[in-house]
Amino acid sequence: MKSKFQQIVMQKILHHIQEGVHVIDKEGNTVVYNEAMARLEDMKEVDVIKKPLLEVFKGMKINESTLLTALNNKVDIINKKQTYLNKDGKEITTINTTMPLLNNKEVVGAIEIAKNITEIQEMSETILELQKEINTPNRRIKKIKKYTFENIYGKDLEFSASLSIARKAAKTTASVFIYGETGTGKELIAQSIHYEGPRKAMPFLAQNCAALPESLLEGILFGTSKGGFTGAIDRPGLFEQANGGTLLLDEINSMPYELQAKLLRVLQEGYIRRVGGMKDIPIDVRIIATTNEQPSLLVDKGILRKDLYYRLNIIPINVPPLRARKVDIVPLSERFIKKYNEIYEKEVWLISDKAKEKLINYSWPGNVRELENTIMAALSMIDDEHVINENNILLPETDNSFVGATAKQIDISKKNLNQILEEIEMSLIMDSLKRNSFNISKAANELGIKRQTLQHKIKKYKI
Repeated sequence: MKSKFQQIVMQKILHHIQEGVHVIDKEGNTVVYNEAMARLEDMKEVDVIKKPLLEVFKGMKINESTLLTALNNKVDIINKKQTYLNKDGKEITTINTTMPLLNNKEVVGAIEIAKNITEIQEMSETILELQKEINTPNRRIKKIKKYTFENIYGKDLEFSASLSIARKAAKTTASVFIYGETGTGKELIAQSIHYEGPRKAMPFLAQNCAALPESLLEGILFGTSKGGFTGAIDRPGLFEQANGGTLLLDEINSMPYELQAKLLRVLQEGYIRRVGGMKDIPIDVRIIATTNEQPSLLVDKGILRKDLYYRLNIIPINVPPLRARKVDIVPLSERFIKKYNEIYEKEVWLISDKAKEKLINYSWPGNVRELENTIMAALSMIDDEHVINENNILLPETDNSFVGATAKQIDISKKNLNQILEEIEMSLIMDSLKRNSFNISKAANELGIKRQTLQHKIKKYKI
């Protein structure tokens, strides 16, 4: 009697809720199909109930169905957009939550709860078209993305502690020194500190200290004065442009030692003097500095001035590498899937267990940036699949997969001497970078060249 009453109640609920409910058994036949789902898909219950799913939706393949994917892979698919055709060829767009149904760990079916967003989708596309027309005259203007802490994900305890320090730093105007390997997200944290702090309405500018020759960096930072040297013009530097805001000095350990002394003086005295100029210009700029090597070691080596380090290291933030954040690898991958689903117009729903294992076991010398590029590559090569499997994850077979020129056969046919030498040089650089986990300073030291020289060659060879 009780079970009969429960059955009646369940039927009433199913047929009066606004969400569509579709249940299939382990053979893929529909056993529950409520009125909301019938309205959503513009079909009748008699067209679907007790029939194989792929027989009803004849244009749909197994890997295109959220229900069959949940059933066959034993996974939950949460809030996934799906576009498909009903039995009459009408396009339907839904947001689905789909889960396998288990009985003593045995999969006996799958249930899907769907919301209709077809009309919302059409409205959104209309708005986007109108915006495109409005923005057409300014299409050449590139909008620079502003990052905040909402754009940063991490549940790892050490990483969460670093973010906690960064959030507190955002409430102050003190100098910040961020240490982390290449690709760990140092600039994202720096931008978040600025855009969630008291200076958020003022400029945020960034300069990579390794990206310019030594002779140009001083003029870029402090500006130039007409007549100061041949060809000089009156031009404000980054300190003047960032006045009232924040200046990010990326890879500050690459700044020439003599220039570090001038920077220290600016920070202590609160004014700059343009190169070749005589006028002192007051400035109010917050400095955030970053390095991909341990700052204390850089000081010991004489690469970073001790007095400058102590002036900048008021709030130190250490960003752990991705290999130390195993708990974050899969969630980060899922966030990148969502991002590139939109960019590439794909509908990838999940990552297979073997693909997850492959991601977790890799050492990620390029950190989060390398992980994002790996997921981007996986989605760019997927056609109609909805699951990333291990074959889609393209990683070096070992962490020392790059080989140097000594272990590589150079084909000298139809190549001149310069081309042969460039190929050997590029191979040596790639080999050294890989051995040093893409730490540019260590690789430059191993190769016996200046960091700026190596940075230039990396750009030249597009490594």
